[in-house]
Amino acid sequence: MIQRTGQYTLHFPSPPGILSFAAVAGKKEAEGPLGKNFDAVFDDTTLGTDSFEKAESALQGEALLHALKKAGLQPQDLSLLLAGDLLNQCISSTFGLREFGIPFLGLYGACSTMALSLGLAAVLTACGAADRAAAVTSSHFASAERQFRLPLEYGGQRPPTAQWTATASGCVILTRESRPLTVQDVCFGSICDLGITDMNNMGAAMAPAAAQTLTRYLRDTGTFPQDYDAIFTGDLGYVGSQLLMDLMEKEGFSLQQKHHDCGIMLFDRNKQDVHAGGSGCGCSAGVLGSTILPAMQQGTLRNILFMATGALMSPTSSQQGESIPGIAHLIHLSRAENG
Repeated sequence: MIQRTGQYTLHFPSPPGILSFAAVAGKKEAEGPLGKNFDAVFDDTTLGTDSFEKAESALQGEALLHALKKAGLQPQDLSLLLAGDLLNQCISSTFGLREFGIPFLGLYGACSTMALSLGLAAVLTACGAADRAAAVTSSHFASAERQFRLPLEYGGQRPPTAQWTATASGCVILTRESRPLTVQDVCFGSICDLGITDMNNMGAAMAPAAAQTLTRYLRDTGTFPQDYDAIFTGDLGYVGSQLLMDLMEKEGFSLQQKHHDCGIMLFDRNKQDVHAGGSGCGCSAGVLGSTILPAMQQGTLRNILFMATGALMSPTSSQQGESIPGIAHLIHLSRAENG
């Protein structure tokens, strides 16, 4: 059963439960502050394959396998698999997950895809369309760079506003059964475009969408940032995070002491050359599966908002001088008091 709260928010009276989760990452991510939290890390950025694109596909398969193993499930135990990535026609997902034989829904939400896939999985399990559904996404620094920017061999300078695409993948498996960790609400975002055209300043393109979705959710539910243990965005980086704080202040909401950004959490900016922070579908997915959900499982977090953000651009749109539309999808996660 699903209820609508206000104009934009979907509430689940019998909330879907989080059965298991996993996250895997590359060498640079393993060297960051969250490195010890990943289920697996890979020093070889090709993961033994002959291309970076195949390596990203392998990351998705690894994340799903780890989540299935934690839940004690086989692939055939899943009703649906919802996945997406940054590459043309979502090839990381389709090629990485084709051998599992699970009914597949390919999604594109740019870097918001983890929240998009998780939100849709929650809707489908809550309404009975799926008994168990997995949400998966990934990104790879090298595959994204040569699709959206320039070949790595070019060695071009990145401006301070640029972010580093994470080499990582995350997976969450939802169930209709009651579990300690649940998805309480989902607020799907609208496309928001304020005319940003700089593909090296994704934070500025995505921050307005994040502010719009978060404001809608708070007003729909009559809650305030202080009602939550934390509000996680992904991945605005340092530039976008400050813009979000400013925009929310104008809406009458202070995020002080509550806001954390996955793009900032994943890397150590002082020791790793990531400029404005991390980005990519795998950034928020990796932080969610490696750090946020384990903290909820342990009880250090009980009531959080997870809001992944995306820049809905393509190489073609950028080459034609189009602006960069942004979007943000929000998930309300909670842990039962006796969980």
